[in-house]
Amino acid sequence: MDRTIPALVMLGLAVALAVLLWVGWRGRQRRQAEVPAPQATPDDPGPERYRTEGQYVTTTTAGDWLDRLAVHGLGLRTKADAAVYDGGVLFERAGSGPLWVPAGSIDEVRLESGMAGKFVERDGLVVLGWRLGDHAVDTGFRTRVPEDKTALKAAIEDLMSSGRPGDTGLPQDQEEE
Repeated sequence: MDRTIPALVMLGLAVALAVLLWVGWRGRQRRQAEVPAPQATPDDPGPERYRTEGQYVTTTTAGDWLDRLAVHGLGLRTKADAAVYDGGVLFERAGSGPLWVPAGSIDEVRLESGMAGKFVERDGLVVLGWRLGDHAVDTGFRTRVPEDKTALKAAIEDLMSSGRPGDTGLPQDQEEE
């Protein structure tokens, strides 16, 4: 009996914390409602240049590594493959669906130590800076094999130097408006 009341208090606090987290995430989704959905993966993205396994960390507002995007599943951390094609970069995310970044939308690629709750060794994350419609965003990826991060970064840099300027990052039905 003497442990029942503290246990109920702790359970009540845990439930209250879960509810507050859910309310906060829903509020973030409402605030980010103007962020467009990423473009669908094209039927023919071109030849594959490079592929590696790892973890999709998150997508955040560019320059603000704590402002995780809650819309369109972009803020969910998941196991993924990163593949560089002639047409862009594809993150094949387990449980969240693919994320296609057109070559013409990529602004930069760099190595960072962390973003939005994922911190690793120095320069352990490959961060892709790109435009999602009118929004500048950063997408983080952690390679499973640490040596693969430099090869992934080099493949993206090579793609940027030969990018496709016609790609805007908008869904195809919005490009023609």
